[in-house]
Amino acid sequence: MIFNSFTFFCFFLIVFPSYWIINNNISTNSRNVFIILISYVFYGWAEWKFLGLIIVSSTINYLAGYLLYYSTTKIQRKNILISTILMNIVILLIFKYFNFFIKSFVDLTNINGSFETIKIILPIGISFYTFQALSYVVDAHKDKSNITLNVFSFFAFISFFPQLVAGPIEKSKHLIPQFETKKTFNYAYCVQGLRLVLWGLFKKIVIADNFGVLSDTIFNTDSILNGSSIIIGSIFFGLQIYCDFSGYSDIAIGIGRLLGFDLIKNFQTPYFSSSFFDFWRRWHISLSSWFKEYVYIPLGGNRKSTLRNHFNVFITFLLSGIWHGSNITFAIWGTCHGIVLIIEKQINIKKYSFIYSLIVLLIITILWIPFRVNNWSDLKIIFSTLCNIKSFHFNNITEIITTYSPVRFISLISITLLFFSIEKSLNLKDFNEWISLKHKTIRIMIYYILLLLIFFLGNFSVKPNFIYFQF
Repeated sequence: MIFNSFTFFCFFLIVFPSYWIINNNISTNSRNVFIILISYVFYGWAEWKFLGLIIVSSTINYLAGYLLYYSTTKIQRKNILISTILMNIVILLIFKYFNFFIKSFVDLTNINGSFETIKIILPIGISFYTFQALSYVVDAHKDKSNITLNVFSFFAFISFFPQLVAGPIEKSKHLIPQFETKKTFNYAYCVQGLRLVLWGLFKKIVIADNFGVLSDTIFNTDSILNGSSIIIGSIFFGLQIYCDFSGYSDIAIGIGRLLGFDLIKNFQTPYFSSSFFDFWRRWHISLSSWFKEYVYIPLGGNRKSTLRNHFNVFITFLLSGIWHGSNITFAIWGTCHGIVLIIEKQINIKKYSFIYSLIVLLIITILWIPFRVNNWSDLKIIFSTLCNIKSFHFNNITEIITTYSPVRFISLISITLLFFSIEKSLNLKDFNEWISLKHKTIRIMIYYILLLLIFFLGNFSVKPNFIYFQF
């Protein structure tokens, strides 16, 4: 079920009043059972057969916490931790990377036939809820106070539908206590939630889905691309993926607030970062924090030698790239970000902060290419083209930008510039914090403008989907 679909609209119209009636009149456990059931309906709407996988994952990790709570020796706790981590990783390897391993084996051995017919469909959101479960087990091993023995709270924590399929990846010590307390309906909190939902829908439907069409026009073509069109396509994709994913996060956080839950912020205007380090503090914050806490720091972080620190950064970003997908292009994307961060650690950027921030933005934009391309063969062709200075011309640029009518394209560019002027003024605040400081008349005017832009400039011709569902 997709947030920007009519199906979800009808679903939430039923869920919202039902949730608050149950919350106000029945026990907390009954409310959590309701959350679990509606989350399973939400998740299983498209592929019900994967419900079994999320139930198995929830059961494994709940039992791990239970065993850790009653374990009495360090060796017991260590064995429980290691075995649970391995089970989670095996599930992820089978369902996310099995096809990649088979294809690689076939390519290396030149074997054709039955191997290529074995296909495992990627369950939506498996990377997100597996990482959330893994963080719970690791934290439970560190401190028993992070463990919940309430099975309903834990299953609701893993399956909570607003952030189930694409995050934010929540820490158990932040979210589980919210399932174990009775909620009180808060009108102001609901208003905040609606603001974030509106802002997220605007980013998704108006900006992401429109630039997605333009990006696909470039990267999905069978013709040979020139350097200029590749760069423009990368810019379009950078706009698409940011507004697609941050739009999803805003909607998820907003829906959480409508139900009385506080989900963590996942983006903080990353395209206005002053450095690569700053970018990764602002982009997909929940995942960056996860890798920092559960990979980078356990590897030694910056407590070791300079060489070891560089190795830790490299491995962390390589794994981050692999997390995004079973394609070598994602590993390349992660590796490149690790390399530029290592280089950044060695240079003094204070004297050239403004210039450097522009360089950072340019490199980030170029690095979206391996993230966006369909395969390794396309990536090799594209980068060989970019290395040829003669390929930079504007012969077919008109064809690209006139995918839409000139009026619609100019309107889209104008709205995007306005959007980024708002983003600049947001700085580290979210849209709700920013608009709450405006006069009531200004706020109402902005609401209506956003609604009009969604209805008149929004792209409703594409099938509702979010990029990060594939991860």
